Amino acid sequence: MPIHVSTTRTLKLTETADGVLDICQGSGALLLRYVYKPSTPRDESPRPYVHPLSTLSGECLTNLRPNDHRWHHGLSYTITTLNGSNFWGGPTYKKDQGYLFNTNHGFQKHVSWIEQNAYHLSHLIHWVGSSGILFLIEERSLVLTLISDLSWCLRWKSSFKNVSGTQLLLGNYYSSANLKGSHYSGLQFRGARDLLDEHGDDSITVNADGGLNGEDAIHSRSVKWVEWQCQKDSTQRRVQIRFEDNLRPFPAFIRKSQPLMAIPFQYDKDICMDINNTFEIDNTLTFTDL
Repeated sequence: MPIHVSTTRTLKLTETADGVLDICQGSGALLLRYVYKPSTPRDESPRPYVHPLSTLSGECLTNLRPNDHRWHHGLSYTITTLNGSNFWGGPTYKKDQGYLFNTNHGFQKHVSWIEQNAYHLSHLIHWVGSSGILFLIEERSLVLTLISDLSWCLRWKSSFKNVSGTQLLLGNYYSSANLKGSHYSGLQFRGARDLLDEHGDDSITVNADGGLNGEDAIHSRSVKWVEWQCQKDSTQRRVQIRFEDNLRPFPAFIRKSQPLMAIPFQYDKDICMDINNTFEIDNTLTFTDL
């Protein structure tokens, strides 16, 4: 179990309802809620998600089922298309038809817990296709670390194994249908509305390694990290969210207008996954009150 660094804060885990875990600070303030048995509609590709997720000062950073894309679920993990099943949610894009809703939605199902405490959640998840075929078994690990009284991080690690008995094709709408820029497979962060800030303050922006600044410069570029500076409504408090891939540079997916940030595991080519093969992801998100 990771040791929290902060000397003034502790965390507590409570199961507040069937399939819902709350991790709170010692003061009782909710830090995050992990819904591992979601009740979201089937056409949103149900999957475990984190929402709300907050800074240590209590600023909520996530959005659940926003009216522009109701299949955006706080912080969650997705594969856009997997052997024809849509695990991203919403309409499916095809080159000759555009976006259309159909019945090809897959879902993620919690199977069993491996570890469950306030600093480490680990469980097994089944990825089931639209026809009921079990494609992947995922072992997911969420590790929380209190860095200081202003900052904490969430490390999201997963190992996926192909148990379908056949080769699997993992893709997105850019790699599979040439829809430029639509490479949002991977860890998805749908931000709260008031993370959007365009009032002209140069200190409120998005940056990435290599000196990149701004959505146009960062989107689709291969980077090691992205930092998003924001200012919350009402409190006027400034916050920073840092996105990192601990294994490799990633093709950043960013949409400030929604706001949305993703750490994709693939970009311009579909991934072929052989029988019984595995792949791993390891991402860290750091949330800081400035």
